[in-house]
Parts: sequence; C-alpha cells; structure tokens
Amino acid sequence: MLEQIDFTAEKLDRDVFKSEYKELISKLVVLQQKARSAGVGIVALFEGWGGAGKGSRISDLMYELDARATSVHVTRELDIDTMSSFPGREWGVQNYFPVMQQFWQSLGERGTITFYDRGWYATGIEQALFELLEGSREETVAKLAKKGGVSQDWAEVARGEFHGNVVASYQSIAHNFERMLVDDGYIVIKLFVHVTKEAQKKRMKRLRENVNTAWRVSDEKMAQTKYYDKAYQLYDQLLERTNFDFAPWTIVNGEDKRKANLQIARTLVNALEEALAKGGNEAEEAAKAKAAANSARAAAAVAEGGAEETVVDNPDEVLAAAEAEAALQHSQAPRASNFIIMAGCPKIDHSVEKPRIESDTEYKERLKYEQARFNMLEMEMFRKRVPLMLMYEGWDAAGKGGNIKRIAQAIDARAYTVFPSPAPTKPELMHPHLWRYWIRLPKAGHVGIYDRSWYGRVLVERVEGFASPEQWSRAYDEINEFEHELVQWGAILLKFWVDITPEEQLRRFEIRQNDPNKAWKITEEDWRNREKYPQYKMAVNDMFRLTSTTFAPWHILESDDKHYARVQALEIVNNALEQRLHRK
Repeated sequence: MLEQIDFTAEKLDRDVFKSEYKELISKLVVLQQKARSAGVGIVALFEGWGGAGKGSRISDLMYELDARATSVHVTRELDIDTMSSFPGREWGVQNYFPVMQQFWQSLGERGTITFYDRGWYATGIEQALFELLEGSREETVAKLAKKGGVSQDWAEVARGEFHGNVVASYQSIAHNFERMLVDDGYIVIKLFVHVTKEAQKKRMKRLRENVNTAWRVSDEKMAQTKYYDKAYQLYDQLLERTNFDFAPWTIVNGEDKRKANLQIARTLVNALEEALAKGGNEAEEAAKAKAAANSARAAAAVAEGGAEETVVDNPDEVLAAAEAEAALQHSQAPRASNFIIMAGCPKIDHSVEKPRIESDTEYKERLKYEQARFNMLEMEMFRKRVPLMLMYEGWDAAGKGGNIKRIAQAIDARAYTVFPSPAPTKPELMHPHLWRYWIRLPKAGHVGIYDRSWYGRVLVERVEGFASPEQWSRAYDEINEFEHELVQWGAILLKFWVDITPEEQLRRFEIRQNDPNKAWKITEEDWRNREKYPQYKMAVNDMFRLTSTTFAPWHILESDDKHYARVQALEIVNNALEQRLHRK
C-alpha cells in the first residue's frame, strides 16, 4: 500500500491549498457538532514513521475543531528497561497492564473525537519485536518482514500455551478493537503518514540538533532509521492485512504538509457525511434509552429495604409467557462461537442432589486450610507479578458476597480490589459496554475481584431489554475476545457461577424479608426476577454454551450449601495458582 504515494509529484500551490482547506474545515466544524448531537464517536488514528509529522497534522486539526469535544492521546513508547527487568516475564505476564488498556482508557464518549498519536499498531509491533528479539533488532525486523511473524513467544511458553503467529495475534487484537468500536457507533479513521528514508533521516537529525526538540528523538528512535528498508516491508504487510472494509487505511504524503492536511480533512469530512447519512439503529436506540432510564432510577433510588413478595394473579400465564420469551431469546442467540468451547461445558441442572459439607467442624478446618494456602500463594503471586482475576456471577441470594468475603479475608487488604457492577453510569453508557471493565483491571501481581461483571450484557441486559438482540448476540464473542486478551496479557482468569435451586432461593428471600437486620438485602427487583426465572436460566445456559472457552472456562459453585461453595472456590483458585506459579 505504501507505493501509492508519489514523492516526486509537484508540491501543492499555496493559494489552491488555502481555498480548498478553508471549505473543508468549514464543513468539518459543522459535521463535528452534528456528530456530537447524533452520538457518533470519531476515532482518528495517526500511525507512520518517526519524524513524519503526525503530531503537527493533529495540531493543525485541533486548532480548528471544538476542543470541548476533542481529545488527544499520545501513545507511550515501550520502556525497554522496565520490560526487561519486569519479573512477570518468566511467569507468562507481558507487563503491569495489558497492551490495549491505554487505548481503552483514553477513548472518548460517543459524540466526541479522539485523536491517537501512534496507537495499537505501533505498540503491537514494538511489543512483538521485544518478545521475539533473539539477535539484533534489525535481524528481528528482517525475520518478521520475511515470514510475516514468528510462531511462538516467551509468554506462551511460560503459560504452557501455544496461540500461533505473534504478529498475527496483534493484528487480531486490532481487528477486534476496531470492529467493536464501529459496531458501537464510532467511526474509525486510520491514517499512515508516509515519508521516504532520506526525509526521515533529515527530519530526525534536525529535531535531534535543536535543543528544544532533542528530547523527542531518543537513541532508540535514531537507531530505527538504520532498518527503514526492512521495516518498510513489515509496515506494508501490516497495512495490507489490516485494511478492513469497516476501518480502511488512508496513506498520507508526509513530505507535503499542504497535501497531507487536505487529504486528512477530506477523509474526515467524507467519513462523517457517510455515517450521518445512515442514521441510527432504532432497536439499539430504544434499548439505550431503556438502559439509561434504568440507570437513572438506580442512581436516584434510596435503599429502604424490606420489599414485599409480589403477588401474581395468574402464575401459570406468567410462567407460560416467561418460557415463550426465553425460547424467543434463545433463538436470537448465536448458534456457535468463533472460539473453541471446552468439551462438556457447564449447564444449569437442579435435578441432581447438591453436594454439602456435613459439619461446621469440617467446614472450619477446610476453610482455614485453603485460606492459609491462598495467603502463601498470593504472596508468591505478587512477587512473580502474576495478575489474578476472579469473576462472580450467580442467582440473587446465592451467596456471592459471602464467597468473596472468604476470599478477601485470606490476604492483605492492599493486595486486592473488589469491583462491583451496578447499573452503568451515564458516561459508561456513552462508551462500548466493555469500556468500564477495561479501565478497572488489577495491576500485575494483584487480585481483581468482580462482584458481577461484563456478562451483564448477555444476562440482565438481554432479559430486561437494556440491549437489543443484535447488541447482546454479538457480545458473546466480544467478551471472548476481551478475555482472550486478558489471558494473553498473562492474567489467571477464573469465572464463577454461584448456583442455587429456586427452592433454596425462595427460602433465603423469606429469611431476609422477615429479618430486620437483613431486610436491606431484598428488593422488589429480586422478587420480580423470580418471575423471569425461565429467561434467566436460558440466558445462563446460552452464556455457558458460547463463552466457556478453553482459555477461560466457567466453574459452577454449588451454593445450596454456602460452606461448600466457599471452600470450593478457594480450592479452584489455589489449584490455578499452583499450576501457574510452580510450572517448570
């Protein structure tokens, strides 16, 4: 693709540029406000050679646009020294946080423009080069350019896994990120600012010699100019492979800033006009409005507790309607996942007898043993910088809180963070549904505990209509992609479904309702959800069927006996830690 640029062409005349640019900018300013009103987000990614002028091109645009709805993210350069000394490398962990987190954190709301000065492509290449470096950096670039990737990296070896081509894995991450943004109402504009080898050397040298700009050109950046020709092949392959129909590349002549500014402005104008002409998706807009109303009610509610059981006049009719709705939603779910699902994935089955711990003495002994074991393993996990993520979903009153408490009791309070998942806030609703989880990840070596999670999209949002069928049906593999990136980062991800029978749930509801000290735990929504048991059961089984992947399978905690479930969870956690930390 890079051959598209003719660097021998005549420079654009100044007067011609001024006239065309003024007209384009006038359109762009109006389109920005229309996009803001319509809730259309714009992600403009500037990739390209060092010294090509990416920052200047962004600055020229920022000068013209409404700064209140515009932001710039400058991508951090890979810190080779920190990466080299990072203790987690030996244990299959890439860094303190996943590669993509910085891009999710800086993503603006729908209706705003986010400029990325370098992005996930440059970062992915840098990360792959670092992971695969065997000889000199130049030799590694040549190897990647020739083969298009190398088959295995140190992180996979440390985790005892094999996921294939390393560079291809970063291309897949880019595809998934951009696809999700577009599906969620963003426009993704990708610009590669291209310059010749001679122009790059000249510009880098000029920046290096100026005392005010020398800081922008590190020794590493200067060294990169030595393997321009081999890196050219790598970039060209990357652009070809990631020129997606929903997020195509535009190659910009960085040696003629007038042509570059015109081309960039024209690309933005055309993309915005096309997106605004399409209009919104009525089903998705209705679901968003319903979700926003629910969030507003949740934010304004005053917890009084003590909700009474709802009396149903025609229970048979209610049950029949619930079963019909469950069948309809099941028919709208995907038939299969794009990911490999573990053989014999879990399924809700309340027909079999549930396991129990027979005595308090046995429970206390087993709990004490597993908590002590977890305490020791967590300290080792911290030293080796392995992140642990424990995710809880389950029926109301199943005992998630008590289970989490026994996990947390075993370790230093500074070692973990509990992330609850209440109804999303207004800013969260203005982002893709996974955004609020990307910005809430534990640092490597720490424990993140999720009291409900990203599975809300395919559970409560599916059942209650807070997401359209199109939104929640594509969410299964969006979640699988998210979890795959967490595992690639090096996280131990354990997913728990805390299960109880409907009869046990009713017993616990009635205890809560009749106990003044526990009445705050029961709400009208809890009672109402029992009427929707068929929908929720079907949603849970679809969730197991489509997201119990080989790299992040589900674990059912049998919680009719809370004591049993607490010990069961600790045993699963400890066994997973043992497997990772003591693998040699």
